[in-house]
Amino acid sequence: YFRSIMSKALDDVYIATCDTEIRTYAESVGAQCVMTASTHERASDRTAEALLKCEQETGRKVDIVVMIQGDEPMLHPDMIDEAIAPMRTDPSINVVNLMSLLKNRAEHEDPNEVKVVVGRDGYALYFSREPIPSWKKGAKDLLMLKQVCIIPFRRDFLLTFNNLETTPLERIESVDMLRVLEHGYKVKMVMTSAETYSVDTPEDLAKVADKMRTDPLVAHYARPQRSTRGGPQL
Repeated sequence: YFRSIMSKALDDVYIATCDTEIRTYAESVGAQCVMTASTHERASDRTAEALLKCEQETGRKVDIVVMIQGDEPMLHPDMIDEAIAPMRTDPSINVVNLMSLLKNRAEHEDPNEVKVVVGRDGYALYFSREPIPSWKKGAKDLLMLKQVCIIPFRRDFLLTFNNLETTPLERIESVDMLRVLEHGYKVKMVMTSAETYSVDTPEDLAKVADKMRTDPLVAHYARPQRSTRGGPQL
């Protein structure tokens, strides 16, 4: 949260949760928080509920909503700007995902890392928790890419997406973006060079906690002020 509010591209940042412990912590550090249902199975569904609640509270309609998942505690604010950039110049783009390089074979085989293969046009072809493309058939000679969960949606498309029927591949892989692809829409992929570490296991937590002790952004964490800016809202 503290890193997200450093982004100059965002007008406001909210923590969306169904957990009262998280809400209590958010309030203790001055963060804006939206309570959502506890029944959501996908982060995108929770984001859609939070979007509508924020609009009702503020009386302002959002243009773009950026879904920043809580398991990416080392994101850099520039990554948010990178993710939004294509939507500023191309109105046909409804949803963007960041991606970055997998560092080694172990990450390629880790089911907690969502892998992605991308076409020449920069749009996703498929997402999987399995090691794709096939290492045995030559993936070692290709870029191995993973999804990084900073995902901007155009406001209306997020609501459309939220109303789409869940799909078999989405359920099998447990990846929201496959619902987009299976219904015939496109996901724009953007490469980021920022090095981040997601937290999916206790081992990941220990590693990230250690790295954050010397992370330069931590010194700049500050209590946020509610935005009073008008105009398009992100």
